[in-house]
Amino acid sequence: MRFRPCIDLRDGKVVQIVGSTIDRDGTITNFEASEGSGHFAEIYRKDALPGGHVIQLGSGNESAAVEALRAYPGGLHVGGGVNPENASQLLEAGASHVIVTSYVFKGGQLDSSALDRMVAMVGKERLVLDLSCRMRDGAYYVVTDRWQAFTDLEVNTDTLSELSDQCAEFLVHGVDVEGKRLGIQEELVELLGQESLIPVTYAGGASSLADLELVDQLGGGRVDLTIGSALDLFGGDVAYADVVAWHRRRNGEDDASE
Repeated sequence: MRFRPCIDLRDGKVVQIVGSTIDRDGTITNFEASEGSGHFAEIYRKDALPGGHVIQLGSGNESAAVEALRAYPGGLHVGGGVNPENASQLLEAGASHVIVTSYVFKGGQLDSSALDRMVAMVGKERLVLDLSCRMRDGAYYVVTDRWQAFTDLEVNTDTLSELSDQCAEFLVHGVDVEGKRLGIQEELVELLGQESLIPVTYAGGASSLADLELVDQLGGGRVDLTIGSALDLFGGDVAYADVVAWHRRRNGEDDASE
């Protein structure tokens, strides 16, 4: 189980937001950085934390995304508006993987032909499927269009099994708690740990160092965790240095920083 860092971009700036409010009547922003995206990517590079994600929340973030990728070549995944036309450019800019959601959904349903095109373009080994989801009628359903539109795809055993053959990893934001620091969605983490056949990262609601232990336990050591708004890097009160130290202890790593 690993800590996965993040860089969320809105209007070219590094931010932390409440996920469920994107583009409604005023997105709730928890934090906006004065430093550029490359600053945070360089921190993650020095601390040897690969596999984090850069998410473009809307347009106007392309330059900031590339800045982060070039600061940590081969160390970051990138998502937000990814399609077969721009995926190769992002990989060439330094992304280890591209993250895809909306492109592979049409009319609220998974578009298998679109997914096949993405796999053909980048290869499953460099593709991450974003299955970020919200609760509806007692189940978790994938949401798209900046997490506002429900699809018909439930995050369950069958979905995780079938899609595992077409990508390298899953990224799952618990959108209902994203950015709120109210605790993780435990049932969702348990589901991912039990049913995902490939690496999976959960993000959403983490509020303390103890959440790393909780996700490790609930996910059976098979679910990685992203902490965003709660980190002191982003204006929170969870010390990033403590998170890195926990990660290294958990994974038996010596001090890997430069």
